[in-house]
Amino acid sequence: MKLSFRTYGLTIDSDLPLPGLQALADPPPESDLVLRLAAFPSWAQELLKNQPVARRIRPAAVLPGESFTVWEYADESFFQLIYGDGTRFVIDGRAARVWGEPGPGLTHEDLCVYLLGPVMGFIARRRGFTPLHASSVIIGKRAIALLGEAGSGKSTTAAALALRGWPTLCEDVCILTETNMQLHVIPGYPRICLWPDSVSYLFSSPDALPAIVRGWEKRFLALDGRTRARAALSSCPLSSILFLASRSDDDRAPSIEPLPKRRAVLQLVQNSYMNWLLNRQQRASEFDIIVKLVSQVDCFRLTPSSDPARLDELVSLIESHILHASIPATSMAGAMENV
Repeated sequence: MKLSFRTYGLTIDSDLPLPGLQALADPPPESDLVLRLAAFPSWAQELLKNQPVARRIRPAAVLPGESFTVWEYADESFFQLIYGDGTRFVIDGRAARVWGEPGPGLTHEDLCVYLLGPVMGFIARRRGFTPLHASSVIIGKRAIALLGEAGSGKSTTAAALALRGWPTLCEDVCILTETNMQLHVIPGYPRICLWPDSVSYLFSSPDALPAIVRGWEKRFLALDGRTRARAALSSCPLSSILFLASRSDDDRAPSIEPLPKRRAVLQLVQNSYMNWLLNRQQRASEFDIIVKLVSQVDCFRLTPSSDPARLDELVSLIESHILHASIPATSMAGAMENV
C-alpha cells in the first residue's frame, strides 16, 4: 500500500498510515521522503552491515530521563536513531529514505510519536532547514514563534491561542525556510501535545482530550477544526519571537517587553532544535541564519503569571500586542550593529 502525505514542507510516500495526517487525494508523481515502516527494506539491511564511525548521545539536560542516541555511519552516508525504549530509525544521508520500527512491546502509533516530532526535526536539519524548538501561531496574518525551556508553557500558550481561532503552524518543532529574502514558518504536524495539567487549565478536566497513544501520559489537541483549533495550511512570514520567561508571582504578570537583539541571538542559539548534533561548521552557519532572523523580526520577553487562572490574560496580551504592533523596517546593517 502506498500513501502520500504532506507535512513540514515535505511530500511523504509511506507504506502505512500516519496518525493525524490525511492522505493526499491527488499525490504528486515524486515524493521528497520515502517512509518504509511495515517491513525491513533491503536498502536499510545493507546499510546496517557497515560499522558506525561516530556516536552522539543527547545531553541529559535536553530531555532528562529520555535516552536518545544517534549513530553515524560512513562519513554521514546514513544515521541510526535509537531511543531508550528500543524504537529505532535508519535515515540515509540525504534524508530522503527512512525506515523505522517500534521498540519491544510498542506499536506503530508509538513509533509515529517519535517520527512526527523529533525524527522530523532531525530530517529537517539534514535537508538544510533551520528548526527551532518552538511553537508557532498566526495572529492577524503574522506568524509568531513561542520559545522557552521545557515546561515554560509554549504548547499550552499555543493551544490557548488556537482555541481562540488563530491558525496554528506548528508545535515543538518550528521549521524555518527562506522565501523572497524573508524567513517563513512551515506548517508542521496538525496537533498540539499537552500534559494533563495543561488540559485541565484549558478544559477544566485532565481527560478532556485523547491520549496521544494508549499508555502515554500526554494528550493532544487536534487542529482539525472540530473545536475552534485549526491548522494553518501554508507557510507564513515570521514577524515576532516571544521568549517565555519563568512564571512570576508579581502582580504585573503577565507582561511583555522588548528583548535586546544580542540576548535574543543567544537565546535562539540555545533553542534551535537538536543543536547538540551540530559540528563547528554547522554551528557557524546556523549562527549566521539566527543573526539574520533577529534582524528581520521583533523579539520580546513574555513573562507569564504563576497563577493558571491568568492564562486568558496572557493570551489577550499576546493578541493585543501583535494585532496593534507595526512591522518595523529595520535594515540588515542596523540590526547587525545591535547584535
